[in-house]
Amino acid sequence: MAAEQELDISVLSRLHMVSAFRALEPPDVVISFARLQFYVALGSLAEDLKWQGPYVERLLKKLIIEIESNGGLVLDEIYEYYASCMISVQDDDADKGNSRLLKTISFLSPNESSGSDDLSYRKSMELEVKLRYSVNILEGDTGCSIWPSSLFLSEFILSFPELFANKCCFEVGSGVGLVGICLSHVKASKVILSDGDLLTLANMKVNLDLNHLRTGDQKLGNPLHHDMVHCFCLPWESASEDDIRRFAPDIILGADIIYDPTCLPHLVRVLVALLKHDREFDSSQGNETSNGSVEGRVAYIASVIRNIDTFNCFLALTEQANLVITDLTEKTKVSNFLPYLRSYQRSTIRLFKIHL
Repeated sequence: MAAEQELDISVLSRLHMVSAFRALEPPDVVISFARLQFYVALGSLAEDLKWQGPYVERLLKKLIIEIESNGGLVLDEIYEYYASCMISVQDDDADKGNSRLLKTISFLSPNESSGSDDLSYRKSMELEVKLRYSVNILEGDTGCSIWPSSLFLSEFILSFPELFANKCCFEVGSGVGLVGICLSHVKASKVILSDGDLLTLANMKVNLDLNHLRTGDQKLGNPLHHDMVHCFCLPWESASEDDIRRFAPDIILGADIIYDPTCLPHLVRVLVALLKHDREFDSSQGNETSNGSVEGRVAYIASVIRNIDTFNCFLALTEQANLVITDLTEKTKVSNFLPYLRSYQRSTIRLFKIHL
Protein backbone atom coordinates (compact mmCIF):
# COMPACT_ATOMS: atom_id res chain seq x y z
CA MET A 1 0.00 0.00 0.00
CA ALA A 2 2.81 2.40 0.92
CA ALA A 3 4.65 1.54 -2.30
CA GLU A 4 1.54 2.25 -4.38
CA GLN A 5 1.05 5.58 -2.61
CA GLU A 6 4.68 6.52 -3.27
CA LEU A 7 4.22 5.64 -6.94
CA ASP A 8 1.08 7.79 -7.19
CA ILE A 9 2.91 10.74 -5.61
CA SER A 10 5.77 10.24 -8.06
CA VAL A 11 3.43 10.24 -11.05
CA LEU A 12 1.55 13.28 -9.75
CA SER A 13 4.85 15.10 -9.25
CA ARG A 14 5.80 14.28 -12.83
CA LEU A 15 2.42 15.52 -14.08
CA HIS A 16 2.76 18.82 -12.24
CA MET A 17 6.40 19.27 -13.28
CA VAL A 18 5.71 18.67 -16.97
CA SER A 19 2.63 20.91 -16.87
CA ALA A 20 4.58 23.71 -15.17
CA PHE A 21 7.34 23.41 -17.76
CA ARG A 22 4.96 23.57 -20.70
CA ALA A 23 3.21 26.58 -19.16
CA LEU A 24 6.59 28.38 -18.92
CA GLU A 25 6.35 28.77 -15.16
CA PRO A 26 9.35 30.51 -13.51
CA PRO A 27 12.40 28.19 -13.31
CA ASP A 28 12.25 28.10 -9.49
CA VAL A 29 8.74 26.67 -9.70
CA VAL A 30 9.66 23.94 -12.19
CA ILE A 31 12.77 22.98 -10.24
CA SER A 32 10.75 22.68 -7.04
CA PHE A 33 9.00 19.62 -8.44
CA ALA A 34 10.76 16.33 -7.80
CA ARG A 35 12.70 14.26 -10.35
CA LEU A 36 13.17 17.00 -12.93
CA GLN A 37 16.73 15.94 -13.81
CA PHE A 38 15.66 12.31 -14.18
CA TYR A 39 12.83 13.09 -16.58
CA VAL A 40 14.84 15.53 -18.66
CA ALA A 41 17.50 12.84 -19.04
CA LEU A 42 14.84 10.36 -20.15
CA GLY A 43 13.71 12.77 -22.82
CA SER A 44 10.20 13.16 -21.43
CA LEU A 45 10.37 16.81 -22.39
CA ALA A 46 12.38 16.37 -25.57
CA GLU A 47 9.60 17.58 -27.84
CA ASP A 48 8.94 20.67 -25.74
CA LEU A 49 12.66 21.44 -25.45
CA LYS A 50 12.74 22.09 -29.20
CA TRP A 51 10.71 25.27 -28.79
CA GLN A 52 11.16 28.13 -26.30
CA GLY A 53 14.97 28.14 -26.37
CA PRO A 54 15.37 31.26 -24.15
CA TYR A 55 13.06 29.85 -21.48
CA VAL A 56 14.74 26.45 -21.48
CA GLU A 57 18.17 28.08 -21.28
CA ARG A 58 17.16 29.99 -18.13
CA LEU A 59 15.60 26.89 -16.63
CA LEU A 60 18.59 24.62 -17.23
CA LYS A 61 21.06 27.26 -16.04
CA LYS A 62 19.10 27.58 -12.79
CA LEU A 63 18.92 23.79 -12.45
CA ILE A 64 22.67 23.31 -12.96
CA ILE A 65 23.51 26.00 -10.39
CA GLU A 66 21.05 24.46 -7.93
CA ILE A 67 22.52 20.97 -8.28
CA GLU A 68 26.16 22.07 -8.18
CA SER A 69 25.64 24.35 -5.16
CA ASN A 70 24.27 21.36 -3.24
CA GLY A 71 27.22 19.16 -4.21
CA GLY A 72 25.17 17.06 -6.60
CA LEU A 73 26.20 15.49 -9.89
CA VAL A 74 24.75 17.02 -13.04
CA LEU A 75 23.94 14.45 -15.69
CA ASP A 76 25.70 14.78 -19.05
CA GLU A 77 22.34 15.08 -20.81
CA ILE A 78 21.58 18.26 -18.86
CA TYR A 79 24.85 19.87 -19.97
CA GLU A 80 24.18 18.80 -23.56
CA TYR A 81 20.68 20.31 -23.54
CA TYR A 82 22.04 23.51 -22.02
CA ALA A 83 24.80 23.85 -24.61
CA SER A 84 22.30 23.25 -27.40
CA CYS A 85 20.00 25.96 -26.06
CA MET A 86 22.83 28.48 -25.75
CA ILE A 87 23.74 27.95 -29.39
CA SER A 88 20.16 28.27 -30.64
CA VAL A 89 19.23 31.46 -28.75
CA GLN A 90 19.65 34.52 -30.99
CA ASP A 91 20.07 38.18 -30.08
CA ASP A 92 16.56 38.95 -31.28
CA ASP A 93 14.83 36.26 -29.19
CA ALA A 94 11.75 36.85 -27.05
CA ASP A 95 13.78 37.85 -24.00
CA LYS A 96 15.16 40.82 -25.91
CA GLY A 97 11.85 42.16 -26.78
CA ASN A 98 9.41 41.73 -29.60
CA SER A 99 8.31 38.20 -30.43
CA ARG A 100 5.57 35.91 -29.19
CA LEU A 101 6.00 32.89 -26.97
CA LEU A 102 4.02 29.68 -27.08
CA LYS A 103 2.87 28.02 -23.88
CA THR A 104 0.59 25.09 -23.14
CA ILE A 105 -1.96 25.42 -20.35
CA SER A 106 -2.85 21.96 -19.02
CA PHE A 107 -6.13 21.86 -17.12
CA LEU A 108 -5.77 18.80 -14.88
CA SER A 109 -8.83 16.88 -13.76
CA PRO A 110 -9.11 17.45 -9.98
CA ASN A 111 -10.91 14.11 -9.52
CA GLU A 112 -8.71 11.89 -11.68
CA SER A 113 -6.61 9.36 -9.77
CA SER A 114 -3.18 9.29 -11.36
CA GLY A 115 -1.88 5.91 -12.43
CA SER A 116 1.67 4.92 -13.27
CA ASP A 117 1.41 4.67 -17.06
CA ASP A 118 1.27 7.23 -19.85
CA LEU A 119 -2.42 6.52 -20.49
CA SER A 120 -3.29 7.49 -16.92
CA TYR A 121 -1.10 10.55 -17.30
CA ARG A 122 -3.10 11.64 -20.36
CA LYS A 123 -6.42 10.87 -18.65
CA SER A 124 -5.48 13.36 -15.95
CA MET A 125 -5.69 16.09 -18.59
CA GLU A 126 -9.13 17.70 -18.65
CA LEU A 127 -8.01 19.99 -21.46
CA GLU A 128 -4.75 21.19 -23.04
CA VAL A 129 -4.69 24.62 -24.62
CA LYS A 130 -1.84 25.97 -26.73
CA LEU A 131 -1.54 29.75 -26.65
CA ARG A 132 0.68 32.18 -28.48
CA TYR A 133 1.05 35.24 -26.30
CA SER A 134 3.13 38.36 -25.75
CA VAL A 135 5.41 39.25 -22.85
CA ASN A 136 5.43 42.95 -23.78
CA ILE A 137 2.71 44.13 -21.39
CA LEU A 138 4.52 47.40 -20.68
CA GLU A 139 4.59 48.19 -24.40
CA GLY A 140 0.80 48.13 -24.68
CA ASP A 141 0.49 44.56 -25.95
CA THR A 142 -2.04 43.73 -23.23
CA GLY A 143 -4.54 41.98 -25.50
CA CYS A 144 -2.03 39.25 -26.36
CA SER A 145 -1.13 38.56 -22.72
CA ILE A 146 -2.56 35.78 -20.54
CA TRP A 147 -4.27 37.45 -17.59
CA PRO A 148 -5.00 35.61 -14.31
CA SER A 149 -8.74 36.28 -14.46
CA SER A 150 -8.97 34.48 -17.81
CA LEU A 151 -7.44 31.42 -16.14
CA PHE A 152 -9.97 31.64 -13.31
CA LEU A 153 -12.91 32.17 -15.67
CA SER A 154 -11.74 29.13 -17.63
CA GLU A 155 -11.67 27.07 -14.42
CA PHE A 156 -15.18 28.33 -13.63
CA ILE A 157 -16.41 27.16 -17.04
CA LEU A 158 -14.80 23.73 -16.62
CA SER A 159 -16.19 23.45 -13.07
CA PHE A 160 -19.77 24.11 -14.19
CA PRO A 161 -20.02 22.91 -17.81
CA GLU A 162 -23.79 22.49 -17.51
CA LEU A 163 -24.17 26.29 -17.21
CA PHE A 164 -22.66 26.83 -20.65
CA ALA A 165 -23.55 23.71 -22.62
CA ASN A 166 -26.04 24.44 -25.42
CA LYS A 167 -25.90 28.18 -24.69
CA CYS A 168 -24.90 31.07 -26.93
CA CYS A 169 -21.89 32.60 -25.17
CA PHE A 170 -20.33 35.98 -25.93
CA GLU A 171 -17.02 37.15 -24.46
CA VAL A 172 -16.16 40.85 -24.16
CA GLY A 173 -12.43 41.56 -24.54
CA SER A 174 -11.38 38.03 -25.43
CA GLY A 175 -7.61 38.58 -25.65
CA VAL A 176 -5.76 35.36 -26.46
CA GLY A 177 -9.00 33.36 -26.77
CA LEU A 178 -8.52 31.01 -23.80
CA VAL A 179 -12.06 31.42 -22.44
CA GLY A 180 -13.55 30.78 -25.88
CA ILE A 181 -11.56 27.58 -26.25
CA CYS A 182 -12.91 26.36 -22.90
CA LEU A 183 -16.47 27.30 -23.92
CA SER A 184 -16.08 25.24 -27.07
CA HIS A 185 -14.77 22.34 -24.97
CA VAL A 186 -17.92 22.28 -22.79
CA LYS A 187 -20.16 22.32 -25.91
CA ALA A 188 -21.56 25.85 -25.89
CA SER A 189 -23.96 26.04 -28.84
CA LYS A 190 -22.33 29.24 -30.11
CA VAL A 191 -19.05 30.84 -29.07
CA ILE A 192 -18.61 34.50 -30.01
CA LEU A 193 -15.34 36.25 -29.14
CA SER A 194 -14.69 39.96 -29.45
CA ASP A 195 -11.91 42.48 -29.03
CA GLY A 196 -11.33 46.06 -30.06
CA ASP A 197 -7.78 45.55 -31.30
CA LEU A 198 -7.12 44.04 -34.73
CA LEU A 199 -3.68 42.66 -33.82
CA THR A 200 -5.22 40.93 -30.80
CA LEU A 201 -7.92 39.44 -33.03
CA ALA A 202 -5.29 38.14 -35.44
CA ASN A 203 -3.37 36.49 -32.59
CA MET A 204 -6.63 35.09 -31.20
CA LYS A 205 -7.39 33.39 -34.52
CA VAL A 206 -3.89 31.88 -34.52
CA ASN A 207 -4.64 30.38 -31.09
CA LEU A 208 -7.98 29.00 -32.24
CA ASP A 209 -6.20 27.37 -35.18
CA LEU A 210 -3.53 25.95 -32.85
CA ASN A 211 -6.34 24.27 -30.90
CA HIS A 212 -8.06 22.93 -34.05
CA LEU A 213 -11.13 25.16 -33.85
CA ARG A 214 -12.80 26.54 -36.97
CA THR A 215 -13.28 30.29 -37.04
CA GLY A 216 -16.08 32.18 -38.76
CA ASP A 217 -16.07 35.41 -40.75
CA GLN A 218 -15.36 38.46 -38.59
CA LYS A 219 -17.88 40.78 -40.31
CA LEU A 220 -20.85 41.98 -38.29
CA GLY A 221 -24.20 40.82 -39.63
CA ASN A 222 -22.95 37.55 -41.11
CA PRO A 223 -24.85 34.41 -40.01
CA LEU A 224 -23.39 32.51 -37.07
CA HIS A 225 -22.64 28.82 -37.53
CA HIS A 226 -22.87 26.40 -34.62
CA ASP A 227 -19.69 24.50 -35.51
CA MET A 228 -17.44 27.58 -35.49
CA VAL A 229 -15.94 30.03 -33.03
CA HIS A 230 -16.70 33.54 -34.25
CA CYS A 231 -14.32 36.47 -33.74
CA PHE A 232 -15.47 40.08 -34.10
CA CYS A 233 -13.81 43.46 -33.84
CA LEU A 234 -15.90 45.32 -31.26
CA PRO A 235 -14.48 48.65 -30.04
CA TRP A 236 -16.61 49.50 -27.01
CA GLU A 237 -16.63 53.23 -27.68
CA SER A 238 -17.89 53.04 -31.27
CA ALA A 239 -19.99 49.88 -31.56
CA SER A 240 -23.65 50.65 -32.27
CA GLU A 241 -26.33 49.30 -29.96
CA ASP A 242 -28.07 47.54 -32.85
CA ASP A 243 -24.85 45.72 -33.76
CA ILE A 244 -24.30 44.70 -30.14
CA ARG A 245 -27.87 43.50 -29.54
CA ARG A 246 -27.81 41.47 -32.75
CA PHE A 247 -25.56 38.89 -31.08
CA ALA A 248 -28.40 38.01 -28.63
CA PRO A 249 -26.28 35.83 -26.31
CA ASP A 250 -27.55 33.77 -23.40
CA ILE A 251 -24.37 34.35 -21.40
CA ILE A 252 -21.85 37.18 -21.50
CA LEU A 253 -18.34 36.70 -20.10
CA GLY A 254 -15.38 38.95 -19.42
CA ALA A 255 -11.98 38.58 -17.75
CA ASP A 256 -9.89 41.46 -16.42
CA ILE A 257 -11.88 44.06 -18.33
CA ILE A 258 -12.37 46.49 -15.39
CA TYR A 259 -9.07 48.33 -15.54
CA ASP A 260 -9.32 51.69 -17.34
CA PRO A 261 -11.69 54.34 -15.85
CA THR A 262 -12.01 56.08 -19.22
CA CYS A 263 -13.29 52.87 -20.83
CA LEU A 264 -15.79 51.93 -18.13
CA PRO A 265 -18.78 53.99 -19.41
CA HIS A 266 -18.38 52.31 -22.81
CA LEU A 267 -18.01 48.87 -21.21
CA VAL A 268 -21.19 49.31 -19.16
CA ARG A 269 -23.07 50.49 -22.27
CA VAL A 270 -21.96 47.33 -24.09
CA LEU A 271 -23.00 45.11 -21.16
CA VAL A 272 -26.44 46.75 -20.98
CA ALA A 273 -26.98 46.26 -24.72
CA LEU A 274 -25.94 42.60 -24.52
CA LEU A 275 -28.15 41.93 -21.48
CA LYS A 276 -31.25 43.59 -22.93
CA HIS A 277 -33.95 41.35 -24.36
CA ASP A 278 -35.27 42.11 -27.81
CA ARG A 279 -37.72 39.47 -29.00
CA GLU A 280 -37.09 40.26 -32.67
CA PHE A 281 -33.32 39.85 -32.34
CA ASP A 282 -33.63 36.85 -30.02
CA SER A 283 -36.00 35.04 -32.40
CA SER A 284 -33.75 35.69 -35.38
CA GLN A 285 -30.79 34.21 -33.50
CA GLY A 286 -32.78 31.18 -32.27
CA ASN A 287 -32.34 31.95 -28.57
CA GLU A 288 -35.91 31.34 -27.40
CA THR A 289 -36.77 28.49 -25.08
CA SER A 290 -39.07 25.65 -26.13
CA ASN A 291 -42.17 27.41 -24.73
CA GLY A 292 -41.44 30.62 -26.64
CA SER A 293 -40.16 32.67 -23.70
CA VAL A 294 -36.72 34.21 -23.60
CA GLU A 295 -34.49 33.09 -20.74
CA GLY A 296 -32.88 35.73 -18.55
CA ARG A 297 -29.45 36.72 -19.73
CA VAL A 298 -26.53 36.87 -17.36
CA ALA A 299 -22.94 38.07 -17.39
CA TYR A 300 -20.03 36.51 -15.50
CA ILE A 301 -17.08 38.83 -14.97
CA ALA A 302 -13.80 37.72 -13.35
CA SER A 303 -11.49 40.47 -12.21
CA VAL A 304 -8.52 41.34 -10.04
CA ILE A 305 -9.32 44.56 -8.16
CA ARG A 306 -6.05 46.39 -8.69
CA ASN A 307 -7.43 49.86 -7.99
CA ILE A 308 -10.39 50.25 -5.62
CA ASP A 309 -11.32 53.66 -7.06
CA THR A 310 -11.58 52.19 -10.55
CA PHE A 311 -13.72 49.33 -9.27
CA ASN A 312 -15.98 51.71 -7.32
CA CYS A 313 -16.40 53.73 -10.51
CA PHE A 314 -17.54 50.56 -12.27
CA LEU A 315 -20.02 49.81 -9.46
CA ALA A 316 -21.45 53.33 -9.66
CA LEU A 317 -21.90 53.07 -13.42
CA THR A 318 -23.62 49.68 -13.17
CA GLU A 319 -25.99 51.08 -10.55
CA GLN A 320 -26.84 54.05 -12.78
CA ALA A 321 -27.57 51.59 -15.60
CA ASN A 322 -29.89 49.54 -13.33
CA LEU A 323 -27.63 46.50 -13.50
CA VAL A 324 -27.66 44.08 -10.58
CA ILE A 325 -24.18 42.87 -9.59
CA THR A 326 -23.52 40.00 -7.17
CA ASP A 327 -20.16 38.80 -5.85
CA LEU A 328 -20.08 35.00 -6.30
CA THR A 329 -16.50 34.49 -5.14
CA GLU A 330 -17.22 33.04 -1.71
CA LYS A 331 -20.42 31.24 -2.70
CA THR A 332 -19.10 29.40 -5.74
CA LYS A 333 -16.61 26.54 -5.40
CA VAL A 334 -14.42 26.69 -8.49
CA SER A 335 -12.30 23.55 -8.90
CA ASN A 336 -8.53 23.91 -9.05
CA PHE A 337 -7.53 22.66 -12.50
CA LEU A 338 -4.12 24.37 -12.36
CA PRO A 339 -2.41 23.16 -9.15
CA TYR A 340 1.05 23.39 -10.72
CA LEU A 341 0.65 27.02 -11.88
CA ARG A 342 2.20 28.76 -8.90
CA SER A 343 2.55 32.12 -10.66
CA TYR A 344 -1.26 32.20 -10.82
CA GLN A 345 -2.74 33.65 -7.62
CA ARG A 346 -6.37 32.49 -7.53
CA SER A 347 -7.08 34.18 -4.20
CA THR A 348 -6.75 37.66 -5.74
CA ILE A 349 -9.57 37.13 -8.25
CA ARG A 350 -13.23 38.00 -7.74
CA LEU A 351 -16.12 36.51 -9.70
CA PHE A 352 -19.20 38.65 -10.34
CA LYS A 353 -22.64 37.89 -11.76
CA ILE A 354 -24.45 40.75 -13.52
CA HIS A 355 -28.00 40.94 -14.85
CA LEU A 356 -30.76 43.46 -15.50
